[in-house]
Amino acid sequence: MAQLGFIGVGIMGKPMAGQIIKAGHTVYVHDKAAAPVAELVGKGAIACAHGAEVASQSEIVFLMLPDTPDVAEALFGANGVSSGIRKGSVVVDMSSISPIPTREFARKLEAQGVEMLDAPVSGGQIGAENGTLSIMVGGKTEVFNRIKPFFELMGKNIVLIGGNGDGQVCKVANQVVVALTLEAISEAFVLASKAGTDVARVREALLGGFAQSKILEVHGERMIKRTFAPGFRTRLHQKDLNIALQTARDLGVSLPNTATAQELFNSLAAANGADLDHSSMIKALERMANHAIAEEKE
Repeated sequence: MAQLGFIGVGIMGKPMAGQIIKAGHTVYVHDKAAAPVAELVGKGAIACAHGAEVASQSEIVFLMLPDTPDVAEALFGANGVSSGIRKGSVVVDMSSISPIPTREFARKLEAQGVEMLDAPVSGGQIGAENGTLSIMVGGKTEVFNRIKPFFELMGKNIVLIGGNGDGQVCKVANQVVVALTLEAISEAFVLASKAGTDVARVREALLGGFAQSKILEVHGERMIKRTFAPGFRTRLHQKDLNIALQTARDLGVSLPNTATAQELFNSLAAANGADLDHSSMIKALERMANHAIAEEKE
């Protein structure tokens, strides 16, 4: 059994670390929040005071953090991973962050004799809890092959995209598709409901046709049932689209509909929706139409 570290055990990281613990590995965990760490300790994990302590005990260190600055701090800040990690170890960043800093992080770690993979995920909290995440990996083939058995504990669709940073590029593309699909479903539901049509039956019909998607299946139901407790918070999708739009600017690429989706998220956040699930994008369109497709739950 391997000695592994996991830093960042929130909505996604906690069940991901749980899958590794369940497989029988020794897992050293750290998070700023005490409650999820305590829960994992109850399942057999070992709590650490900081990232350096995690790294000093682990041959592989997984990160699952909110944003690029969080990863930079966890790796290279005071008591960060880089100050405790051993030569020959591997850092696996499963956060969704900017590709360009990711490549710089990999170069800095390589100078210490440490390999890095970027391995952002898709599938949300449900996928993390079921061990069915899609994992998009950037890094060296031989490092990917070493880590793949651990990825298989957390996910089902595991693809090596290319070199360092390419996993993050793929995740940016994923988040563009997800945001625009949420926007399309929201428009369709608001239109159908305003026309007096049963939205639940519309969704049922669409699931049997060419418009079928996992987002329509899962988040379409959330929209109708008004179950907006976060599986993936709006503010995190805002962050991902910021990365997409900034990367597009750097490359001279226009992403007009991504920009529209981001403005809808901005509207939602301004109305105190930043910590709702991203499927609540529909609420921004409902305000524009002065029409809600269903009553809010108490």
